[in-house]
Amino acid sequence: MIKLFKKNSTKRPNHIALTMDGSFVYASKNKVPIEDVFQKNFQNMIDIIKESIDLDIPILTFNLFPEYLKKSPHFGEFMDFLIVLFTKLVEGEFIHTNQVKVSVFGKWYDLPGRVVDPIKDLVSETRDYDKFFLNFCINYHGQKEIVDACKLLIMQAMAGKLDPDSLDEVSLKETLYTSYFMPPDLIIKTGKAHRLKGFLLWDSVESKIYFADKYWPEFTKSDFEKAIDFYSG
Repeated sequence: MIKLFKKNSTKRPNHIALTMDGSFVYASKNKVPIEDVFQKNFQNMIDIIKESIDLDIPILTFNLFPEYLKKSPHFGEFMDFLIVLFTKLVEGEFIHTNQVKVSVFGKWYDLPGRVVDPIKDLVSETRDYDKFFLNFCINYHGQKEIVDACKLLIMQAMAGKLDPDSLDEVSLKETLYTSYFMPPDLIIKTGKAHRLKGFLLWDSVESKIYFADKYWPEFTKSDFEKAIDFYSG
């Protein structure tokens, strides 16, 4: 059971989603090796996860690997980073101590096997946890998510399991990658561009959006808290 903040308590989001934009631009502008940037990204992520646990925010979603990054010249290095990330998470004591269940959205299974295996390990190791929920969007695009949902609904209708006239927002939501989770209350957009690029396209319709105007490697726990203050205000 996902615990939620009571409406009459201090207004805080129950689900926060974050982009991780700007790593390659940051590396280029500051002449920092991309490997060092990835290490910084990992530490930033861990800091934010721990802060959300301290603040008792039950659901956190990272847009870790948008689909368009497959065309990046750093694709191979990013795959190496993902392997290290998921290996460290499955070995991290705080994930297990705080019973953090990890889920992955998107076509992550289309990535190289060396990346898929550690993802499977982390999801399997945390599948029975239910205190906090950590989601990663990997090889993800919101339009593809909706297309895949429509395909499932069409198959159900063709099999006689769905009356097309009964199709509504609820039934479509139930076929999305994010079907088990409430939409994000707050989306934190990093990077300089003020657009979401298809991130949680269906689920973001009522979300408040906080533009951090910082590249992800520059994003800090203090910035995370400012975004929550923005939501509360």
